[in-house]
Amino acid sequence: MKDQTKSAKDVGVLFDVDGTLVDSTYFHTTAWWQAFRQQGLDVPMASIHRHIGMGGDKLLESLLPANSDRDIRDAVERAHGAIFSTFWPAIRPFDSARTLLQACAESGLAVALASSAHERDLRVLRNVLDAEPWIDCATSSAEAAESKPSPDILLAALEKLHLNAADVAFVGDSVWDVKAAARIGIETIGLTCGGISAAELFEAGAVEVYSGPKALLERLDASALGKLARRNDDAEPGGTAPGAPTDNASR
Repeated sequence: MKDQTKSAKDVGVLFDVDGTLVDSTYFHTTAWWQAFRQQGLDVPMASIHRHIGMGGDKLLESLLPANSDRDIRDAVERAHGAIFSTFWPAIRPFDSARTLLQACAESGLAVALASSAHERDLRVLRNVLDAEPWIDCATSSAEAAESKPSPDILLAALEKLHLNAADVAFVGDSVWDVKAAARIGIETIGLTCGGISAAELFEAGAVEVYSGPKALLERLDASALGKLARRNDDAEPGGTAPGAPTDNASR
């Protein structure tokens, strides 16, 4: 899994991984729930799910009682990692996720996995995806000083690709993905396969929403990614945008 240090392409796409390309959101929810329970904390799963996509540190800040000490926080975080690892064998890619990465690469887009997963989890997720020939680079939590909704992980991916925010789009499944990208001027395509509704993703600022990788792949040419891939080919005279490009929701 040796990444290229720089893509030769002038435009690119950044992909979140958990809940976007692989079906792992609810495993994370369950792992956090069990980790809280180990410390005698009863945090509803629905509340946990709505914070998935944040960095673990910010999730804990939001969900732990205000008077929780550092030892409890560290214990919950360690337990989450250990419990989540027990789900590794069950994690699967979403339908057409691998083919979507291939199609993006073959359309002229540099492809980055802009993940804030821990390095050991990221290795597992990349093995699940089995799409290494079409991935230019990937990030892990070690490359971000601040976790989402801070944009640090996206900035790290841009640096690896040697591209600017205006040269890429981001694909993610949570409102935290959309908010992180918006802070540095990157347009986000939302996917509802992580369990967040199209309405919430649009409200956060997503420019398009699809049900998952397969739906985005089926509309790839008409999507914001297709427009980006054609940008340097003068395929859109006068800057005319393609038609409304969502499978189940649009603005």
